[in-house]
Amino acid sequence: MLAVKQLSKNTSSKALFVAGARRSVRGVINAKDRIGIRRLQSQAAAQTDRDTITRLLYSIGTKREVERYLRIFSSSSHPSQPAKFAVIKVGGAVLDQLDELALSLSFLYRVGLYPVILHGAGPQLNEIIEAEGVVPDYIDGIRITDTKTLQIARRVFLEENLRLVGALEKLGCRARPITSGIFTADYLDQDKYGLVGKITKVDKRPIEASIRAGALPILTSLAESAEGQILNVNADIAAGELAKELEPLKIVYLNEKGGLYHGVTGEKLDVINLDEDFDSLMKEPWVKYGTKLKLREIKELLDHLPRSSSVAIISADSLQKELFTDSGAGTLIRRGYKLFKHSSVESVGADRLRQVIHDRDPEVLSGKQSVAGVLNDLKMTPYTIYGDEAFDAVAIVTHPDGEVPVITKLLASRNGIMNSVIDNVFNAIKRDHRRLFWTARADDEMRAWHFERAHGSFTRAGRSLFWYGIQNVDEVESVVKDLEASGRIERSYLPVGPSARPKTAASGLGGVRSYSTFARRVAPGMSRGYATAATPAPQPSTEVKRLGLIGARGFTGQALTSLLSNHPYLNLTHVSSRQLAGYPLDTYTKASVQFSNLSTTDVERMEKDGEVDAWVMALPNGACKPFVDAVDRGAKIRESTGSVIVDLSADYRFEKGWTYGLPELYGREAIRASRRISNPGCYATSSQLLIAPLVKHITDGVWPTVFGMSGYSGAGTIAGSTDPDGRPATVSKVSPEGLHGGVRPYALTDHIHEREAGYHLSSLRGAPMKVAFIPSVAPWFSGIISVLSAPLNAKMSAKDLKALYEEKYAGEKLISIGREVPGLQAVQDKQGWSVGGFQVHSEGDRAVVVGGLDNLLKGAATQCLQNLNLALGYDEYAGIPIE
Repeated sequence: MLAVKQLSKNTSSKALFVAGARRSVRGVINAKDRIGIRRLQSQAAAQTDRDTITRLLYSIGTKREVERYLRIFSSSSHPSQPAKFAVIKVGGAVLDQLDELALSLSFLYRVGLYPVILHGAGPQLNEIIEAEGVVPDYIDGIRITDTKTLQIARRVFLEENLRLVGALEKLGCRARPITSGIFTADYLDQDKYGLVGKITKVDKRPIEASIRAGALPILTSLAESAEGQILNVNADIAAGELAKELEPLKIVYLNEKGGLYHGVTGEKLDVINLDEDFDSLMKEPWVKYGTKLKLREIKELLDHLPRSSSVAIISADSLQKELFTDSGAGTLIRRGYKLFKHSSVESVGADRLRQVIHDRDPEVLSGKQSVAGVLNDLKMTPYTIYGDEAFDAVAIVTHPDGEVPVITKLLASRNGIMNSVIDNVFNAIKRDHRRLFWTARADDEMRAWHFERAHGSFTRAGRSLFWYGIQNVDEVESVVKDLEASGRIERSYLPVGPSARPKTAASGLGGVRSYSTFARRVAPGMSRGYATAATPAPQPSTEVKRLGLIGARGFTGQALTSLLSNHPYLNLTHVSSRQLAGYPLDTYTKASVQFSNLSTTDVERMEKDGEVDAWVMALPNGACKPFVDAVDRGAKIRESTGSVIVDLSADYRFEKGWTYGLPELYGREAIRASRRISNPGCYATSSQLLIAPLVKHITDGVWPTVFGMSGYSGAGTIAGSTDPDGRPATVSKVSPEGLHGGVRPYALTDHIHEREAGYHLSSLRGAPMKVAFIPSVAPWFSGIISVLSAPLNAKMSAKDLKALYEEKYAGEKLISIGREVPGLQAVQDKQGWSVGGFQVHSEGDRAVVVGGLDNLLKGAATQCLQNLNLALGYDEYAGIPIE
């Protein structure tokens, strides 16, 4: 036994094997000794196995990628919570590819990872049921389960479970069948669905015991009621409930298709970021039936999980590529991250920034710099700090006037790397700066990441310098010399001698990374960035384009023409008003333009001849369609997609094929891709901006109420009026005198903006909702004050309430959030929307918030210009004075 104790102290497998052999020769090994030696031999073999499999993984990704993900996944589990790596749901059809499935799962096992595996058996069950003369029946996509069906289902699930366990063990992978005791359920609706369960409780103890014993847990989706009745549960639902309990890093759905696919183009959707893409994706006509249900279920699941969790939909044979490479292989779905951008340390939060620098900056960790030194350097030059709300990725960019911007710090956490938050932050920087330099250590574990994003680079003395936006080598050298001279890069990077000149993408090194939206593929070998949020926006156009305005006589037309006078690229070439034909357009100062009286025939001809690039329809409700039809006819003759149309009336706000143009709520990408845009109503804009941050917090069935007061310009103008000189005048239908100094409620029910707000907010809520709206006209010219009263489904404080608005509208240039109730002076003649006065009832169940905008600007003209800019490829705020 003394020999055994001495052996146990030796940590070298080789020494143990040698010592064991010597003792075997001497014949003094007892049974206990032999067991210990076999265990050590097994551990040594397992380590060899792991090393071999890890090297095999290098063939599908870079060594740094594989080792990074292995490190992240391995550290995700703790002995107290060993099931934190992944939940893998195996579709029944995938079980027919048993050898491929078992091989993929055994790969994970052999590198020390223990996913929780739950399988379905739908196709197998259908085959046996039909063979036994039972016709499968479904209601709302749920299998009706009677006693006969359940009996067959239980047998099929057990057989398939043992088949998978057997296939894994055949490969030397320990697996444990767990076919009961995990899920407790109630009847979903016994009269309607029969023996179908709704999971009420998940017991994770048998799962964790299996992993601690070194075996993969293999689960079925059968559940038991409290009385012991076996109930059938959809496998996707069961996997979701299991994930909510375990909170794993990854939820993987294995299917035979290998991902989700675009219903029109047929391309695989590489990345879906729900915070940005969900609402627009659900509006796509091809997203229906099973795809729509799957997306809703995944969103509901991820809303319950930490932001570090993500869902992957993938085929069994590509599982390793999905998990261990940046490019992935299937469809990755995650919640996404909100970004910030600040120009001072104080606005970011000095304490949090100091902590990030202290914990992550390699120069600080190595003692070459101090946190105070990093912050002091920022006082010497203009800078911007980029990051996400969770501080999983933070970047500091210095940008003195007239000089090339430089990233001085790029610091990411483990979550920031794994969930590509660093991609998101980098692309926010890229949108702001067309040229950029940054440095990294030559041994940086993300070295490949830097190369993929650079147009060129070179390395010297253990550090690399990267850049994009410059292709000419001579220009690169000139910039680097300037950066060195000003001390903005910390050492001399320029190599000596002509043979050591920096390499650019044009000369064969580096590469420009392409990014995806949900409808585009990621370039092969590149890592996946965020759809929409992380997609680098195209560089704004500077091409001069022509605009035609039909119905320019009213107050909104005047406001729009005044804004267009300051637009750097968009020229107003045609304005149409029957009453003002022949008169000069006084509110447009960029050029001399006269009113004309364009007929639909004129518009069709102009569109056919390509005389304008965009049209704005500023006509009364019901008058727009003949002109839109004329544009369509002209475009058809020209065989083009036609000019952009922005309609200011209510005619197309519910129309399929038209994009609803409220960028702050419903996204910019759809507007950029659209040729037909409906401009939201003024009251509807303010109401939706008020309600949107609360849509998920409003009590079901008890709808919010908005009381709105608008200046009398919102009532429209009187036709046929003239000024003292006999010229047609713009006169409001309502005057302060007619209001006698007070307010006048009107359209007390069924106002068009009430229906408009409810209709579009339903897409944010994910379910139909209504808005109760009461408008009034007030004795001031322009400006809307809207007061929201919203019933809450859970208690919150006024501070919580304000935080919801700050999160929703972070970074929006035309939205101002304050503590006080916004008064008329805060909205009149202002380009944006203001909100404040956040209050919650003393019982915590009702929120009151006040918002406001100028009905002629953000309620009409300014918003129209935002939509025009996006659709025409300009910067969204071109021509709009930002305060």
